[in-house]
Amino acid sequence: MHTTRWQRWSLIALMVAALPAWTAECPAFLDHDQRKLHSRDSVNLCDLAAGQPMLVVNTASRCGYTGQFEGLEALHQTFRDKGLVVVGFASDDFRQEASTEEEAAEVCFVNFGVTFTMIAPGPVTGTQANPVFREINRQSQPPRWNFTKYVLDRDGKVTASFPSRVRPDDPQLMEAIEEVL
Repeated sequence: MHTTRWQRWSLIALMVAALPAWTAECPAFLDHDQRKLHSRDSVNLCDLAAGQPMLVVNTASRCGYTGQFEGLEALHQTFRDKGLVVVGFASDDFRQEASTEEEAAEVCFVNFGVTFTMIAPGPVTGTQANPVFREINRQSQPPRWNFTKYVLDRDGKVTASFPSRVRPDDPQLMEAIEEVL
């Protein structure tokens, strides 16, 4: 079948219009391949979040707040069907991470039953911070300790942040999550 140039351009325009809106609008700081914890697999947060609100948390497996993994998993289970994406970023910035990724993965996945996405250990503060945290730190403030929680809206804007002492079931955190859903 022979098509004219106009027909081809029309078809291309229709195909582009059919793409999800988030494809063109995903914030650049989320558009990076991130290696998953204790895995060779990577995830791109633009693909994972697809324009959905996110709860981003810097984590550590040997910290007094490590028990919060249980509450974060509960948030994931409660809000995932409403569109919330929970992502944990393992980090040793505060010298509380396990000595191996295997041990960190065991803490997350075996001890606490984490099913939300966990990113391999990397910096979350300073000039070497992961691109996601560089932007979060610019928009808000860098984490002062492990288990700092950041609520991001569908556009990747930090709408709220909560320090380590704020537990995942805290009403203020739950309210901040509800506001972005």
